Amino acid sequence: MPKDNTEWLSQLRNQIDAIDKNIQDLISQRAQIANDVAKSKSKADAGGFYYRPEREAQVLRAVKERNQGPLSDEALLRLFKEIMSACLAQQKPLNIAFLGPEGTFSEMATYRYFGHSVKAMPESTIDRVFAEVEAGVADFGVVPIENSTEGAVNNTLDMFINSPLKICGEIDLPIHHNLMSKQSNLKDINVIFSHRQSLAQCRSWLREHAPDIDTVAVNSNAEAARKASFNDHAAAIAGESAAAMYGLKILHADIEDQADNATRFLVIGKQVLAKSGDDKSSLMVAGKDEPGVLFHILKPLNDNGVSMKRIESRPSKKNKWDYVFFIDVEGHVDDNKLSKAIAEMQRFTSNLKILGSYPKSV
Repeated sequence: MPKDNTEWLSQLRNQIDAIDKNIQDLISQRAQIANDVAKSKSKADAGGFYYRPEREAQVLRAVKERNQGPLSDEALLRLFKEIMSACLAQQKPLNIAFLGPEGTFSEMATYRYFGHSVKAMPESTIDRVFAEVEAGVADFGVVPIENSTEGAVNNTLDMFINSPLKICGEIDLPIHHNLMSKQSNLKDINVIFSHRQSLAQCRSWLREHAPDIDTVAVNSNAEAARKASFNDHAAAIAGESAAAMYGLKILHADIEDQADNATRFLVIGKQVLAKSGDDKSSLMVAGKDEPGVLFHILKPLNDNGVSMKRIESRPSKKNKWDYVFFIDVEGHVDDNKLSKAIAEMQRFTSNLKILGSYPKSV
């Protein structure tokens, strides 16, 4: 190290400047190559088909494998996600529908998955997210599917019963809830707005700290914050960004009952994805009306060494007491083990629908 500390700092800054120039040149090179790739694809690749989630997952996994610090995997993945998002948007920014309004966890999941160089489209309900993607107005949609504390989001599951859309990706998002209001004291609040899932995730906190305050479920946490912003004696349970967006004070932070509270979101679209190398598949199965049908449906998974990650049942909405099963498994439907298991499962089902094979959350 030179004796003159000022000279040493100047040398370090010159090195940073040189590195920054190299990084910028390389990013520009990458953007140009990405542009050339996009131009070489068929014009038939419309509706977001120029974006390949499986390819992006491979790139991000390689980033993690190469990382030797000092930056964390999360920091590097976030940087590369934004680089890829900006490169992709050169042709046409993706239109992404999500459960709005702005300020929801669904919006946060949207930017976490796609980066910020997309056109995010808030929709009032999960049904509307599906409708916009089906109509081609949105290239993809982002919808919640399950919470680590409260379980499945039934509305999303029900939409898959009749929707032709496929699952193209997943996002696991840590969820932290905050009580926010125009007031500064809990005793001045007479109603708390939030999404019903969020109210359930904060049930114990509410019981202890606000047992006499009415709670009202609304379509989203951001809608709760918007309502609280117009009511001097109301509060909302929502994410931190909603407080800033609607001019509310956070009275109590991180009020969720489980510290590791998280929500899993799905990316829905029209694509059938190729293998990424580390995939999951989701199936919807309607069993035949006969004894032991669920055992016979699941047995081929075990017999072929396929790991089941999750199962949920929902009314089919066709006949009374008629149910369908939603099953998540390891692997891609083109894998030999899984394709063989699915063929055997079909003998015991009245309907088996492949909802999608998609990269595991990176």
